[in-house]
Amino acid sequence: MGGRALVQWEQNRASAPDSLTVDVYAGGTAPESGIEEVAFYQVPYAPSSQGVDERLDVIARMPSLEVVQLLSAGYEHVLPLVPDHVTLCNGRGLHDASTAEHTLALILAAQRDLPRWALDQRDHRWEAVPLRSLADSRVMVIGYGSIGKAIERRLLAFETEVVRVASRARPDEDVHGVDELHALLPGVDIVVMVTPLTEATRGLFGPEEFALLRDDALVVNVGRGAVLDTRALLAQNGRVRAALDVTDPEPLPADHPLWDAPGVFFTPHIAGGAAAFYPRARAFMDTQLARWASGEPLDNVVHIGATAR
Repeated sequence: MGGRALVQWEQNRASAPDSLTVDVYAGGTAPESGIEEVAFYQVPYAPSSQGVDERLDVIARMPSLEVVQLLSAGYEHVLPLVPDHVTLCNGRGLHDASTAEHTLALILAAQRDLPRWALDQRDHRWEAVPLRSLADSRVMVIGYGSIGKAIERRLLAFETEVVRVASRARPDEDVHGVDELHALLPGVDIVVMVTPLTEATRGLFGPEEFALLRDDALVVNVGRGAVLDTRALLAQNGRVRAALDVTDPEPLPADHPLWDAPGVFFTPHIAGGAAAFYPRARAFMDTQLARWASGEPLDNVVHIGATAR
């Protein structure tokens, strides 16, 4: 089955069907010629803090479009732009290793106070103090999906106890529903949020949830910034600490109080885009394009369009 695809990388020729025409678009100014023939469009990946500018706007100029492929796990920001007849696929699984590694880095940096030691080194100051530990901590993972499971595997290697929470309880997997969140929070040391942003999760962690945590607990957010109530975090004034890879707003304005909030450490939404992501993404795209060209079911479908093959 033939077709024209617009993707970020040139396809591996060893796996490219002869009937498939592949054009490369890595971002920036979208191509002018041939855009009306594109049936499969892979949105070029960029860290979320950089935005996607014309990468998404170009969808409206593709009348022959059948499939939009994202390389991000989140898709809520794209779904309103995708016509009902177009199938939308996401990048579930591609960021698992990168995001899980970064989550552990944030937790260890916060528990071992690494930002402090970096500043002490800069200032040539040697002042040892007792430290927290990750071992024997009780860690809650809110959003027990593909990335959540990858985070859990790494946490267990650090001799922690993991409390699994998802939108709905799954007793066969020992997963609690989010409706049990308030009952569980007083008993945990660390909370990791890796949920997508939906109407149900927006502001999920706010004043009530912070109030239920013990003093010096740690909240980690590697999902979406708006899942965490920024005002509620600022109101903690260091009572509950935070290690974030996502913020609300994002990018964070230079004069925002979160920059100087006590007990808060953050990185600029970079968890998923580490080196391990790119070869996995390219291999996934080779397979996905081959499946589409041959009429096989696509992987990671999150919205089935009327033109689905």
